[in-house]
Amino acid sequence: MSEDETGTLTRADLADVVHLKLGLSRAESASLVERVLYHMCNSLSDGQNVKISGFGSFVLRDKGERIGRNPKTGVEVPIAPRRVMTFRASQIMRDKIAG
Repeated sequence: MSEDETGTLTRADLADVVHLKLGLSRAESASLVERVLYHMCNSLSDGQNVKISGFGSFVLRDKGERIGRNPKTGVEVPIAPRRVMTFRASQIMRDKIAG
C-alpha cells in the first residue's frame, strides 16, 4: 500500500488493499470501495449515523445558531444553525493508535 507524500490514505490505496487481501481484480476492488463509500455518504445525507464495528462512528449533530466573533475586527456576527459530522474512534482503534 502506498501513501502519498502527505501520509494520506486514498481510495486507490484502499482498493489496492482489497485487491491484495481478497484477490478481486483491481476494477472490482475499486468498485467495492466506491460502493461502500457511496452507501456511507447516502446514509449520512439521509440523517443516519454510520457505525463500523472496531473502527468508529460517524455521528451527525445539529448545531444551533450562535454568535461568533471576527478574529481580525472583533465584530460579533451570527453563525447560522447547521448540521455537522463528527467521528468518534472505537476503543479498539484508540488502543491501536496509542501503540
